[in-house]
Amino acid sequence: MANAAKIMIIRHAEKPEGSVQGVDISGNDGPENLTVQGWQRAGALARFFAPLSSQFQRPGIAQPQFLFGSNPVSKTQKKDDGDGSKSQRPEETIAPLSQLINVAIDLTFVKGQETQVAAAAVASGGVALIAWQHEDIPAIAAAIPGASGFPSPWPGSRFDIVWVFDLQPDGTYSFSQVPQMLLAGDLPSVIA
Repeated sequence: MANAAKIMIIRHAEKPEGSVQGVDISGNDGPENLTVQGWQRAGALARFFAPLSSQFQRPGIAQPQFLFGSNPVSKTQKKDDGDGSKSQRPEETIAPLSQLINVAIDLTFVKGQETQVAAAAVASGGVALIAWQHEDIPAIAAAIPGASGFPSPWPGSRFDIVWVFDLQPDGTYSFSQVPQMLLAGDLPSVIA
């Protein structure tokens, strides 16, 4: 199977912090869920990655054919070599996009299995999008063949960037960053 033409990685959308609570899809409080602003970003990301016309808001973005998110696990669950996370946020962040483009989210991998999710994205043979916890995104990037130049760590304050890895003729991937510019407060700058 051919390598993925493009791999895009996003951090899950906004999470609870201080007095700001998370909510599930039904509006119930949940510390492992997105905030209301996070749900707004998730909805905006659906059209960001799947625009009504063929015109994308930002160069370098493509409609994904494969979606990956970290699988939330309970405290007592472990999965192979991954430690897991209870966070529902990566899945929630791309759920609206999944529904819009009718592509299921692959939740095979848990936090701690960054090398495996990178390998699955590379092997997908199409355009892949990964939603993950920010502290582990550099580990995913490091597992993409030939990828370099990406910053580490991913800042805890940034929810508004897409890391893009494009397949080169030699089978390696080039790296770029695309600011989302979807919600008030999003920054036009990349992560330094």
